[in-house]
Amino acid sequence: MGLDSFWHWVILLVIILLVFGTGKLTRVGSDLGNAVRGFKKAMGGDEEEEKRKAQEKLQADAVPPPGNTQANQNQHDSSESK
Repeated sequence: MGLDSFWHWVILLVIILLVFGTGKLTRVGSDLGNAVRGFKKAMGGDEEEEKRKAQEKLQADAVPPPGNTQANQNQHDSSESK
C-alpha cells in the first residue's frame, strides 16, 4: 500500500488544496513558470551576447579606416574642380 494508488493521489491533492488554497497555488505556479522562463533566457543570453559581439566585429571590419575616408574626399574634391 504505497503512494502508487490513484485514490492516494486524489486524497493528497485535496489535502494540499485545503491547506494552501487555490489562490496561493496559482501564484506558486506562475512564479515557477517565470523562474523557468528567466533561467532559459539567461542560458540563451550567453549565445546571444556572443552573436552580438561577432556582428559588431564584422561591422567594424567592414567600415573603412578614417584615414582612407579623407583621402577619398580629397580625390572627390579634386575631380569636381576639373
